Amino acid sequence: MALTHPNEALFTGEKPFPMIPVCEHFAGSEKLITKALGLQETLGPIFNITCDCEDGAAAGQEQEHAEMIVRILNSEANKFKMAGSRIHDYTHPHWKKDVDILVAGAGNILSYITIPKSTNAEQPKEMIAYIQKVAKENNINREIPIHVLIETHGALADVQNIAKLPWLQVLDFGLMDFVSGHHGAIPASAMRSPGQFDHKLLARAKSEVVAAAIANGVVPAHNVTLDLKNTETTFSDAKRARDEFGFMRMWSIYPTQITAIVDAMKPNFNEIQDGAEILILAQDADWGPIQFKGELHDRATYRYFWEILQAAKQTGQDIPKEADQRFFS
Repeated sequence: MALTHPNEALFTGEKPFPMIPVCEHFAGSEKLITKALGLQETLGPIFNITCDCEDGAAAGQEQEHAEMIVRILNSEANKFKMAGSRIHDYTHPHWKKDVDILVAGAGNILSYITIPKSTNAEQPKEMIAYIQKVAKENNINREIPIHVLIETHGALADVQNIAKLPWLQVLDFGLMDFVSGHHGAIPASAMRSPGQFDHKLLARAKSEVVAAAIANGVVPAHNVTLDLKNTETTFSDAKRARDEFGFMRMWSIYPTQITAIVDAMKPNFNEIQDGAEILILAQDADWGPIQFKGELHDRATYRYFWEILQAAKQTGQDIPKEADQRFFS
């Protein structure tokens, strides 16, 4: 009897939850993008790289900057094809040109496009429709994953509608702009820990972003850590974001933050081991109920442990050999 793969057995008729790296590293210049791609080759495919048009391009150099990103993404340096790009916001005159250049030049390998500073759901809806139009015109026959930043009052108020948009893969929380938008009602100290987690307005905002994302099959991504060189701070922030708020991904803005984020968001070792055994037994039972260590397991727990194993693979953790061969070979 042929064994049925978990994706086929456990997600019939619905889209599996996106399984993407837990870290995305922002790089704005050609030098930093190239350095990040080299680091990706050294560490392995455990993080995405976001090539930044919004903050990376100098005024008046937007076209050249986007063209530089396309050139690098199409080069041998982009070994894993795990890089995306943040474009300019809806009010910026160059956002459509960003899309024209990126989609036409790298639409088949672009990991995602990130949309910043929306103030309601209609803005990213229009931008996504334009991305779809440009993709079709350029014979790009894949969905280009879309990430939308929630960093304004309007976006937070409309977060449920934003989370339902087509091609959406990630909702990002933008802490700095969100705090700045409160006109001093939230102190600057809340741009870092512990205030960013403890301040009631920020805890509410983060909780709403995560809830909207997960309810709509979208990955919630946490904001940056401002302390660039203290990896313990980055690790602690990522751990709190994951354990207390449910964020499943986090931004990096400095190379040493990458491994700290990945380590903090790795699945529990014991759950990986148990999950591997449970899924092997479940597959042998054609995904019917089983007993494991005196407990009943069925499709609900199988789905949970399958996502744990996929997350372990994404973060570079060792998976028991038999499970690795059955599910990932």
